[in-house]
Amino acid sequence: MIQILDSTLREGEQTPGVYFSPETKLAIAQLLDQIGVDIIEAGNPAVDSEIALAVTQIANAGLKAKIGAHSLCRIDDVRKALDCGVNFLGVFFSVSQKRLQQDYDIGLEKAIEKIVEVITYARKEKDNLLIRYTPEDTVRSPIENVIAAASAAVQAGANIISIADTTGYTTPFHQHRSIYYYVKTLKEELAKRNLYPQIEVHCHNDRGLALANALEAYRAGSDIIDVTVMGLGERSGIVDLAELLINLTDMVEEKTYWELGCLKDLYDLVSEHSHIPIPPHHPLVGKNAFTHYAGVHVKAVAKDEELYQSLSPEILGRKSSFALGMQSGLTAVELALKQIGRNELAEDKDLVAKILKEIKEIAKRGTAIDIEKELPEIVERCNITLPITNGCKVSV
Repeated sequence: MIQILDSTLREGEQTPGVYFSPETKLAIAQLLDQIGVDIIEAGNPAVDSEIALAVTQIANAGLKAKIGAHSLCRIDDVRKALDCGVNFLGVFFSVSQKRLQQDYDIGLEKAIEKIVEVITYARKEKDNLLIRYTPEDTVRSPIENVIAAASAAVQAGANIISIADTTGYTTPFHQHRSIYYYVKTLKEELAKRNLYPQIEVHCHNDRGLALANALEAYRAGSDIIDVTVMGLGERSGIVDLAELLINLTDMVEEKTYWELGCLKDLYDLVSEHSHIPIPPHHPLVGKNAFTHYAGVHVKAVAKDEELYQSLSPEILGRKSSFALGMQSGLTAVELALKQIGRNELAEDKDLVAKILKEIKEIAKRGTAIDIEKELPEIVERCNITLPITNGCKVSV
């Protein structure tokens, strides 16, 4: 069964301007746990003492998910991560020729020695620790370097090798640049050495292909896929959690266990505290995700929602809706009148047509029409008044 690693609290907080307090991080982690995320990457404790505090709190919160810490390939940094009580550790070190020469001024052999030293230390410190080694910028590094470093890391005690598409370089449309190729090649080469770690993928979205690449990785046999809420992260971010789950729900043969009904609450929480609004057209959780607008659409879904929906909003705890504006037809006005409790007005075809004409004029301002607040005012302007209620005449 595929596992999901959510990195909203680590990669997501690398979005410029985003900061989550320890209290907010715990609330996010709790919702991720309710959804059924397998691993929560809670941060890099060496970056700041407050991050270390948050990781510690989450690690001791009694969640079902494994709680992970991210760490540079340094023993001191690993020690800080382990002191937080995590049961998952991610260590990264590049094996790209350019990075080794320009950043570290060492060769591959020295790099592997460093990787082995740090992983060996972590394994001795905590025998049941899940350890991931990431050759940073995996897909632009010589494949022979990746295989050599990964082999040494597994022999030293790593359980997981992560294929990091650090710059969003991979694409399904070039054979030797596809994440499928890297997953298959790495699994096969490690198996030749009798090494069988889990394979994880971390796909950045620089070319808009992160989700496509993640699904390709699943098809190739990857075991773990990294995501964040809203696809947050460095530059263009990584794979979006909601988008991946809904697609895997169709692809995974086994029964999936994700509580998709919690997604909207999670996204609202992350949006509020990251100060990044959820785009209205965001799949699944956006305001317009299940909102129908054009006249032909509204008329059809009034009879059967499946005519213009391939997903049931109910699995996400949501409902279909419709909008009023320039693209609306008579059916939308009739439905809207019924929504505000004016069923009798929906039967008056001349009135409905008059209201529709008014709606189209208002729509030229370029903002949505609020059915609950604005439609009653439109009705009033069309000289319609509510019946007497409790002795008072009330305009809609």
